[in-house]
Amino acid sequence: MSDWVDVATKEKLAPGQCRVVDVDDVEIAVFNVGGRLLAVEDVCSHDGGELASGEVDGETIVCPRHGARFCLRTGRVLEPPAYEPIAVFPVRVQEGVIQVRDDRWD
Repeated sequence: MSDWVDVATKEKLAPGQCRVVDVDDVEIAVFNVGGRLLAVEDVCSHDGGELASGEVDGETIVCPRHGARFCLRTGRVLEPPAYEPIAVFPVRVQEGVIQVRDDRWD
């Protein structure tokens, strides 16, 4: 089980912003989508490219390399060329600090 990892203070991740952190050698992108914090693995399931710099539209992220679309809330593929979902992670705010962890092996 991984520990919770600090991402940023709540004030440092404003709506529309993203921050990438390393959690046990996994790059996790944490997005503030209109005040809702969502976290996904920063890897496109189509070709392994990063996602964090992609365009965010609501709860959707578009891969900047080939245009695959994913739901930031569920990881589900919304548009090819990707066909496999991306991993999503729990996010919490503790004493004003945003935290994330990789719970896949709990």
